[in-house]
Amino acid sequence: MKRCLAVAGAAVLLLTGCAAEPEGGAAAGGPATIDYWLWDVAQQPQYQACADAFHKANPQYTVKITQYGWDDYWTTLTTAFVSGTAPDVFISHLSRYPQFAAQGQLLPINEQVAKDKVDLSIYQDGLADLWVTKDGQRYGLPKDFDTVAVIYNTEKVKEAGLKPEEMAELTWNPRDGGTYEKAIARLTVDKNGKRGDEPGFDKKNVATYGIGSNGSGAGFGQTEWSMYTMSNGWQYADQNPWPTRFNYSDPKFKETIKWFTSLIEKGYMPSMDIVNSGVGQIDAYGAGKYAMVTEGSWNTKSYWALKDVKSALAPTPVGPIGKRASLFNGLADNISATTDNPEAAWAWVKFLGSPACQEEIVAKEATVFPAIKTATAKAEQAFAAAGIDVKPFTMHVQEGSTHLAPIADHWADVTATMTETMDSIFSFKSDVNALDQANATVNGLFG
Repeated sequence: MKRCLAVAGAAVLLLTGCAAEPEGGAAAGGPATIDYWLWDVAQQPQYQACADAFHKANPQYTVKITQYGWDDYWTTLTTAFVSGTAPDVFISHLSRYPQFAAQGQLLPINEQVAKDKVDLSIYQDGLADLWVTKDGQRYGLPKDFDTVAVIYNTEKVKEAGLKPEEMAELTWNPRDGGTYEKAIARLTVDKNGKRGDEPGFDKKNVATYGIGSNGSGAGFGQTEWSMYTMSNGWQYADQNPWPTRFNYSDPKFKETIKWFTSLIEKGYMPSMDIVNSGVGQIDAYGAGKYAMVTEGSWNTKSYWALKDVKSALAPTPVGPIGKRASLFNGLADNISATTDNPEAAWAWVKFLGSPACQEEIVAKEATVFPAIKTATAKAEQAFAAAGIDVKPFTMHVQEGSTHLAPIADHWADVTATMTETMDSIFSFKSDVNALDQANATVNGLFG
């Protein structure tokens, strides 16, 4: 779809020309091709199916899907905004959209939601509110949610003498790691067959690490350390969303990161050099290099697709506060302010947020948990039919152990500072006291 640079004019069109009917029915406007971007190759087929269903219901509209890898996605999108060639609609992230909105690069959808009487109560509690900025402008309809759990190699767990029941009831603390660290040590095996909890274990020559790593986690740590820090009573900031002060220098955060990085020193978790060697966590797990990993629900199907590896899920460990923890994150679709056909863009966004897409298509693919409550239940059934018990993911929502992913201004700058600092700590070039200066730098962004 062709785009213009007249943002204000596009906004006027959006506010005055949306006639799409609920549930993806025919919408006003002439033929148009909608440019739609996403980053997850695993989810592309299900959204192509939604695009096909949308086109069938709206013959005048065709959706063209473009997929990028995570890092390239945001770089390419930022460049496209600058050059005026951004897609009409794109999948967005809670940590990213506030900056786009503040820069006037997104179109709000308040009027469209009200006019088409979109029922926001159908979504999982709290998700719809996450896409409203401080000034009351809404920029998306929830499309999914995610949590974190442990994925483990069942054969390696059995060989270590651990039982699924034990894996489901692990606890941790920052002093000695609890039964969680004991399990990690037991699952670690050096190249001579010695386990991490046995005399003679060679931490410099490890064949299988007890737990894998995705890196330092920067300032987000969703699948790396967030489940530990939050189950230790830590929160990212003074409030969420829209914090004014971050808590990266908090003693609870420091002691958690000190414990977590000690797993590298002990040889139970791979070093940053190994993590950055070019082999991703999923592939390393599939090759038997990791006995277990902490992972987001969106990647579950990728692990079960690995050849010659049988996996199972376990909950995140119970922490010092007596509860488990998981980040509660979700995605939505944003409309670019430079689209020249806001009617078509809104019709597509509304369809993506509807039962017609989420319940009838996405849920049945057993790839993610759709945001609509009834669709979530169908997704659980689809996962079960594929032999995957996803309760370790969904239990967080049911038992109230979720914590909202940070939604903040200046997140790109926060990430830049925390990436440098956390990479340095995880590489043992700095100790956790480096978090004091990092936190001061981050909070300086907020005045």
